[in-house]
Amino acid sequence: MLEHTRKRYTELCSEARFVGPKEKIDRLKEYAKQIGLSDASESLTIAEAFPAYGDNPLGLALRGARHREGMTQRELASVTGIPQRHISEMESGKRQIGRERAKKLAEALHVADYRVFL
Repeated sequence: MLEHTRKRYTELCSEARFVGPKEKIDRLKEYAKQIGLSDASESLTIAEAFPAYGDNPLGLALRGARHREGMTQRELASVTGIPQRHISEMESGKRQIGRERAKKLAEALHVADYRVFL
């Protein structure tokens, strides 16, 4: 299996949170700006940025991996032996994926860890 050649952006970043008086927090923010850090307090959560993720994260992960590989549901069904309508139901959140199917899907979609779909 191929190794990643670059670290993901999220692996290079860290986040710090502080609790205390507003004046001291403001001083910390000013110092952070001076040394080149950014304020993430106005960032969005993944559920806010992608509303569908909050409703059906496993189906969204499956659909995203399938699109990344450039496969249709029918093509994925023929590779995995899982009926196409079941794949459709898994992507829409109407059907549980299950461990054995997750392993088949992960192998077919080149996903390192099948637990992404559980």
